[in-house]
Amino acid sequence: MTDKTSFIPELDIIKMGIVDYKSAHNMQKQLLNRHLNDGRNSLILLQHKPVITVGRSGHEDNILVSESMLKSSGIEIYEVERGGDVTYHGPGQLTGYPIIDLKQFKKDVHWYLRQLEQVIIDVLAQYGIEGKRIDAYTGVWVGNEKVAAIGVAVRRWITYHGFALNIHPDMSHFKMITPCGITDKGVTSLEKLLGYKIDLNEVMDKTISVFGKIFKVKPIHTRINPTLPG
Repeated sequence: MTDKTSFIPELDIIKMGIVDYKSAHNMQKQLLNRHLNDGRNSLILLQHKPVITVGRSGHEDNILVSESMLKSSGIEIYEVERGGDVTYHGPGQLTGYPIIDLKQFKKDVHWYLRQLEQVIIDVLAQYGIEGKRIDAYTGVWVGNEKVAAIGVAVRRWITYHGFALNIHPDMSHFKMITPCGITDKGVTSLEKLLGYKIDLNEVMDKTISVFGKIFKVKPIHTRINPTLPG
């Protein structure tokens, strides 16, 4: 009998540093369009300049301060096509945007969300932190505080948008919103949980490794701040 080698999808790792939201959003759309042509899976990893994003089910009432106050704090607002409500992104937060074809994995968005949560849970476990899910909410929690937000969009079974893990962001910025529209729970960060400063690049490398194991993909071709054709 001839052995059949299982197909292992490859994953193009793209590191973009600290970028504005519009640039990252454009990069996602370029990679999404490229994927429709060549089937190439990617994972963008970056930090955003301060921004509040409002998802498809978002409510402006969950932004608690005026536009002028946000502007004076250097925080922009974007309405986006991901699921979920209001979320903050900023430096010190590891944001990941997987552009992957669920037809190569499992055509089930709920399964995909649970896999992203498991990536974060397993990364936290490497620091001795017990992350958990909470029924009815998407994301990862430690106790009663959210440490990672997740919101995705899918086009023709190809994913975009993704997750945001709080490493050492400016936690005061979360007070400007009701994160994800949830009023009875808090927000935390890896640094707050550990009690000491943690290197974001170290967390990024662990995330790449864990993502590969959870999704059974082979990370390849790490690129720094690439420029794709428009």
